[in-house]
Amino acid sequence: MIRVLVVDDEALVRTGFTHILNTADDIEVVGAVPGGQAVRTVREARPDIVLLDIRMPDVDGLTVLAELRRMPDCPVVAMLTTFDSDEYVATALRSGAAGFLLKDTDPEQLPYLVRALAEGGTVLSSKVTRTVVDGYLDQGGREPAARLAARLTERERAVLVLMAEGLANADIGERMHLSAGTVKGHVSAVLSKLEVSSRVQAALIAERAGLLGPAREEDTR
Repeated sequence: MIRVLVVDDEALVRTGFTHILNTADDIEVVGAVPGGQAVRTVREARPDIVLLDIRMPDVDGLTVLAELRRMPDCPVVAMLTTFDSDEYVATALRSGAAGFLLKDTDPEQLPYLVRALAEGGTVLSSKVTRTVVDGYLDQGGREPAARLAARLTERERAVLVLMAEGLANADIGERMHLSAGTVKGHVSAVLSKLEVSSRVQAALIAERAGLLGPAREEDTR
């Protein structure tokens, strides 16, 4: 069972997400609280996934994210936002968020996105804008994404694309007919060559390098 905590300042959003996710047989919402109660509830309920609003009046999502990341057993955190151009998204991704999705996500897709997070995948709304991607990668001295991607072998690029689509290692292995150990080695090589530490960072480089093709209506990448 995937345990989820929803953190949002709007009761309607909390109720809606709770209802949608609880209809899935393998997902349980263990709490739905405003930002000020987030850290305490994580300690008490020990969720696997936290869906965290990035803008809240009592405490902003970036502050909550920073506190959660200091925990020894930090849950997977994905940011919720109303705007695909939210200037805080890039900061959240750099701070360790596993991705972000818009609050108007298709309800049928929401359980799928939560499962992708639980399996180690990344979740980025397909409406992610160039501003967000550029803002995330705009760290002085970093090589252009295309040049970083050019370091990869053909097989590593294939692995990167599947990582960016949100597939966990087991799914990548099944798709490419590779053993779990081989996939793990390729993933490690991809992260090393791209000079990143997480799959979401690699996914954004893939996006900027033009490896992912046309965006779909809603995507896990």
